[in-house]
Amino acid sequence: MSEETAMQRTIAALLTSPRTLSEAAAALPKTSGLYAWWAPPSVLPSFAGPENPADPGRRLLYLGKATRLRSRISSNHLRRSGSSTLRRTLAGLLMPTEDYRTVWTDRVVLVPEDEQRLTEWMHEHLALTWVEHSHPLSVEGELISLLGPPLNVDGAGQGAALDAVKEARARYYGSASGGA
Repeated sequence: MSEETAMQRTIAALLTSPRTLSEAAAALPKTSGLYAWWAPPSVLPSFAGPENPADPGRRLLYLGKATRLRSRISSNHLRRSGSSTLRRTLAGLLMPTEDYRTVWTDRVVLVPEDEQRLTEWMHEHLALTWVEHSHPLSVEGELISLLGPPLNVDGAGQGAALDAVKEARARYYGSASGGA
């Protein structure tokens, strides 16, 4: 299969109808691959990611890679802000409305109750697609460039979305007490 055809299949798989996080957690493979986070336009409305062609009521927010899809999603993105750029970004964006609190451990993390609240928020508002890929790092950058997920710094482009992502991350990191 040509590289172009492989990329087209990867994109097609990421653009399928997103699954709820409960469905995804049960179905995610333990292999390497790429994943895409989707939300209705009313969720984080200032981040106008591309529409999902299979589910036009959802917009792309974030794209990532994993050496083990199931553990990356279940153990990092749905559990620990300290190991998930997506969670840190979401927490920073939602701090003004959700009053998330952070603490300094060996890094800035949400307090346990707020880790749980953010996970609940994600289950309520976000959905997921994924595709198995033997070398996800080799295509992640190109996919971010092609699809433009606004919560990826590389996908946010220039202007308001990029500024808002950087501001949210700074808010998150600056909110911890007891840090260095």
